[in-house]
Amino acid sequence: MLALATAGFTVGFWAWALLAPLGPALRKDLGLTSFQQALLVAVPVVVGSLARVPVGALTDRVGARRMFPLVAGLTIAPVLYLGHVADSLPEFLVGGFLLGLGGTTFAVGVPLINAWYPAERRGTALGVFGIGMGGSAVSAFTTVRMSDAMGRAFPFDVVAAVLAVYAVAAALLLRDNPGRAVPQGSWVGRALAVARMRATWPLALLYAVVFGGFVAFSVYLPTYLTNAYDLGKSDASMRTAGFVVLAVAMRPVGGWLSDRWRPESVLTACTAAVTLLAAVAAARPGLVPLGTAVFLGMAAALGAGSGATFALVARRVPAEQVGAVTGIVGAAGGMGGFFPPLVMGAIYGADGTYMWGFLLLSATALATTVFTATVVRGGGRDRVPAVATGRPREV
Repeated sequence: MLALATAGFTVGFWAWALLAPLGPALRKDLGLTSFQQALLVAVPVVVGSLARVPVGALTDRVGARRMFPLVAGLTIAPVLYLGHVADSLPEFLVGGFLLGLGGTTFAVGVPLINAWYPAERRGTALGVFGIGMGGSAVSAFTTVRMSDAMGRAFPFDVVAAVLAVYAVAAALLLRDNPGRAVPQGSWVGRALAVARMRATWPLALLYAVVFGGFVAFSVYLPTYLTNAYDLGKSDASMRTAGFVVLAVAMRPVGGWLSDRWRPESVLTACTAAVTLLAAVAAARPGLVPLGTAVFLGMAAALGAGSGATFALVARRVPAEQVGAVTGIVGAAGGMGGFFPPLVMGAIYGADGTYMWGFLLLSATALATTVFTATVVRGGGRDRVPAVATGRPREV
């Protein structure tokens, strides 16, 4: 079930990230400004974020066995629309808006994994599931190359076919845990109930910073690299793929570390690292070696921080409410990735520099570090079985 859920997350994110690598080419073809280009690649984040709230709550109720095939199947339509119909900025914005549905697979997989794993292993399991973020890397590695070799529609056709295959496979093979807790009432009522929970909004804020930072870089880094360092679109996409791969690899590491130490400690270390590295990036160091090291360091910190956040969700949220909370937290994470590209595009269009954007990221990460070390760390003490001894331990 973990493998199937991770595959669904990967395919959904692959679809979700299709427009980002094509950003520089679309800017040239459609005659876009810096802000319009940033808006185009950021729009899929909106639906992929906000729709996680109802999708997560529905998954709590009807199960991932139904939701994974449904979401994968529905995502096929906007993928084909973008590949074969869209030919202007408004059309791409509409298609990109609907393409965001692929990003909701995250809110389907978390409650599924949470139901299959005991508390002391959920951090690691959810970290492994988080490898599905690598769908962004798949898109970065392949989209431009396939488009250059076979035409703009080809990568969209490939993703549509993969989504169809996964939808069928998930319908046939996926199973919900028979003993999972099933909440009662409407998804709206459950979403409102978890919105009033003490743990929900601090978790949402943390995820908005760490996962939002990952999303922002995964969609805007190709544009940044072409503008700031004059890289070609293929080179920029490959470097972005390296960023995404490292972030993805570090997500299970963050979950694993959180199973052994307090997730709050892991998060504090990660956001502190982003504070320092973003400040260095503001000075636009040479791309090799310092600039590359800075961005890879941020990738590692953001990936590990994302894994630690959902280790914290698994510890502080009742099992029957994980999907609904995941929807809100996941929505915050996605929306955290929506605004930075717009800010970066607006700043670059007005000032011709990205310095202030990185300084804002550094300041945000610093505030998050203080918040995690104080408010979040003292905001809840759960009891979970110890990994090694089986005795309860406080976290």
